[in-house]
Amino acid sequence: MSLEQIQQMLKAHGISPNKLLGQNFMFETRLYTKLAAYADLDGSDVVLDAGAGFGLLTRYLSEQCRGVVAVEKDPQLAAFLHEEFKDTSNVAVIEGDVLKVQLPPFNKAIAAPPYYLSTQLVLLLLERKVDCSVLIVQREFAERLVAEVGREEYGWLTVVTQQQSEAKILDVVPKDMFYPPPEVDSVILSLKPLKTRPFQVKNEAKFIQLTKWLFTQRNKKLAKALAPYLRSNYKLSKQEAIDIAEKLPFHEQRPRELQPKDFGAIADALPN
Repeated sequence: MSLEQIQQMLKAHGISPNKLLGQNFMFETRLYTKLAAYADLDGSDVVLDAGAGFGLLTRYLSEQCRGVVAVEKDPQLAAFLHEEFKDTSNVAVIEGDVLKVQLPPFNKAIAAPPYYLSTQLVLLLLERKVDCSVLIVQREFAERLVAEVGREEYGWLTVVTQQQSEAKILDVVPKDMFYPPPEVDSVILSLKPLKTRPFQVKNEAKFIQLTKWLFTQRNKKLAKALAPYLRSNYKLSKQEAIDIAEKLPFHEQRPRELQPKDFGAIADALPN
């Protein structure tokens, strides 16, 4: 599909790209083959397409796999999708926020979602333990997931992602493959669950909560960064919190210096 064709589609349906919904329509159909190949797509797969737009990718996927779950928040686009796929038995169109709607089972995700959704969508896909996710995302976001310790991009999402999956940046997506072109650079990101996790944690929710907190204090020594967290979450006095924090693993180091597994060790050492 050409730029002119996507512009004509938008005009014909009275739709203007909505910045609040992060709408940048991917119209370069050559990308679809590449996305499917990166996901090792086959006829047995059921795929999530989050932010389906006009369903161009949805249509391609529906011809390659067992089923597609196409989720679209924009009511006008969702209405278009319902009409477009009313006779396509292996496409389920769902109107709503992909983070809030009830999703049927799927085992892979291939999508170019609105970039503001990226963090929460990745967490959702990690939680669902899908076989493979191939997403077009902002380059800066993808670099956070693959960052190494000590890099500026290294943060809580790096740690949480690398504890559960292998993240890879596979390719660059030029801005002129979208309408309107995004202001940021885009890449193709893949996420595949690790067969054996590099470390286990006793409580996943506590691990994520703690890691998020520590990266808000990334340059402080761990004992100092943890004391307010302990006071708030365990209803401790200031001195009690300090005493516990100073006995935890890595208490002399700073969050930005720690390996992902170190955050797991700290989370497991916290009081129940």
